[in-house]
Amino acid sequence: MTESPPETTGLPVATSAELRAAVRELLRPRRGLALAAAAVLTAATAVGLLTQPLLGRAVDLVAEGRPAGDLTELALLLVAVALVQGGALAYGLALVSRLGETTLARLRERFVDRALTLPLDQLERAGSGDLTARVTGDVTLVAQAVRNALPALARSALAIVLTLGALALLDWRFLLAALVGVPVQAHTARWYLRHAVPLYARQRVAVAGVQQRLLETLGGARTVRAFRHEAHHTERVERGSLAALDLTMREVRLVISFYSRLHLAEFAGLAAVLVTGYLLVRDGSASVGTATAAALYFHSLFTPINAALVLMDDAQSAQAGLARIVGVAHHPQPEPAADAEPAAPTEDPGRVTVTALDHAYEPGRTVLHEVDLALRPKERVALVGASGAGKSTLARLIAGVHRPTAGRIGRGGAVGLVTQEVHVFAGPLAEDLRLARPEATETELRAALDLVGALDWAEALPGGLDTVVGAGGHRLTAAQAQQLALARLVLADPAIAVLDEATAEAGSTGARSLERAADRALDGRTALVVAHRLTQAATADRIVVMAGGRIVESGTHDELRAAGGRYAALWDAWSDHRTAH
Repeated sequence: MTESPPETTGLPVATSAELRAAVRELLRPRRGLALAAAAVLTAATAVGLLTQPLLGRAVDLVAEGRPAGDLTELALLLVAVALVQGGALAYGLALVSRLGETTLARLRERFVDRALTLPLDQLERAGSGDLTARVTGDVTLVAQAVRNALPALARSALAIVLTLGALALLDWRFLLAALVGVPVQAHTARWYLRHAVPLYARQRVAVAGVQQRLLETLGGARTVRAFRHEAHHTERVERGSLAALDLTMREVRLVISFYSRLHLAEFAGLAAVLVTGYLLVRDGSASVGTATAAALYFHSLFTPINAALVLMDDAQSAQAGLARIVGVAHHPQPEPAADAEPAAPTEDPGRVTVTALDHAYEPGRTVLHEVDLALRPKERVALVGASGAGKSTLARLIAGVHRPTAGRIGRGGAVGLVTQEVHVFAGPLAEDLRLARPEATETELRAALDLVGALDWAEALPGGLDTVVGAGGHRLTAAQAQQLALARLVLADPAIAVLDEATAEAGSTGARSLERAADRALDGRTALVVAHRLTQAATADRIVVMAGGRIVESGTHDELRAAGGRYAALWDAWSDHRTAH
């Protein structure tokens, strides 16, 4: 069995400063589009603000007892205002949508590109749930904000600013009356943001944790059932789900309290505008139509203010998701540890040298200690030891998956890694194979499959090598998936190959055939094999025994059995187990 993975720690999350810098960087190439969208939306909103004065003028005409015909011109002007505003608004929102979608597309590209180049040990520590939550939930939140919230928020902000300006043009006292509720609104907004930002961030982390637990449970379903841990895993998922639900309900209560406070500000402002209008009309400082226009202006603020408030709630959730996306998309490559020397090619092709190697997944928890190992060109070395001895960690360090905490690894050429966890990519089988060598011909594909004993079943598929496999396609067995991975190794043709329990998933019935396939795939290469079965170790050129993160024995099968050490004990125990069965 492989060593237990380290505890899950999340991927980086951008700080507020990093988030602002990333948004500026994303928008910089599209400044012209952003300015055009702002100009068109401003014009559309300004034209729409002509509606209230025209209605106020209509009130004055009626109050003066003018004939109905005098209202015709106002009616035509109102129709013209509606048409111009509608056309300009549609064009402006289209520009905003184009700006948002192109920016979002660039962010997605940055995210995928950066995620693919993150150190694999960092991804393993984070767990697949965190990355999955960012790719799905967080990207969806930001996409919805870009498509819905961003255009509406831009329009609402312009409407609020220009409407307040229009109130000032009617009479500065109307503006003062409208601002009565601003202190309450400002205090409420600050209170909401102070509580909402960390709450939404915690909720997204909680959801990612639930996804991680679900993936772990489903991925290891057979093991969970075998050890009768269903109740324990169900309880873990339930606890995580209840924690996420509790945070969601706290968000709901926060939003309800938020709106309750803001309604008080709205009513106070409307009352102040109506009282001001009454006093100005009584003193002859304003007409009934002007007071009506002022009241209509303030009432028209309800829609954009409420929209902005709703969008602010959405924006906080989207901001939390965006921070998690930007945290990956703009996160710099981590620097190697100060004591670690970079991996370097050796002068001898196929040679591997490991010198004074230490590794710790977390500070203070070293799992490899002062490991020295040399693999000669084309030598096949088997790593054996009890679970937790450090075999998989050493193998992955040599393969370049992890970065050593200290020490040096020299490699004489490219390294290919095959593990027991093989991913079958969705698409035609031939394209899955060509991931290892895009220019490979069909003859070369068939030769690679034939070498690992997979050609017969591949040709027997409904569409042969054109059969769609992976998600939504033809399902391959565990042994077939491993043969596919070995065929990829043959096509990639690295000088050095690392097999980390690559035959463990085959089961006892297919173990021998898969081990023979692995032997043929490794022929002519320097190979490090983390042996799942001691039969693999027995046929290796050399066996390296690990215990407690150190190499404790090294030699051939016969030498180690004769020495009567750890390997001899492992072999005797394994042989007795086979005899008993």
